[in-house]
Amino acid sequence: MTEAGGCQCGAVRYEVSGQPQHVMLCHCGDCRRSSGAPVVAWAAFAEADFRLVQGEPVAYNSSGQAWRHFCPRCGTGTHYRNPDMLPGIIDIQSATLDNPEAFPADAHIQLAERIGWMASAHDLPGFERFPG
Repeated sequence: MTEAGGCQCGAVRYEVSGQPQHVMLCHCGDCRRSSGAPVVAWAAFAEADFRLVQGEPVAYNSSGQAWRHFCPRCGTGTHYRNPDMLPGIIDIQSATLDNPEAFPADAHIQLAERIGWMASAHDLPGFERFPG
């Protein structure tokens, strides 16, 4: 199975093939700061299963050997590499897939850094669209 994805403006496009090793929701402070979101979904693939199809992402060294790749035009984060911690692995931000339903999350990670209110966020009221 091959899935495609990319940034918001379409300048950066990628493909992944096969199944991810895991799909996790990360609560660490580094992910929060880079995304501006309380949690980031990651799907881990072997580097050989990832292919950049279009564009040239920019890489930012956020800490140690952590390299966050993003579109230089719209700023969307697309993937992450950390050869020390995750050798041979590329983590894609799975919400950037054209079909983000393809790889549902199977775990939460870095809960020690989770924002306190995220523990009960699923208990909040929900609306199909913006409440009127």
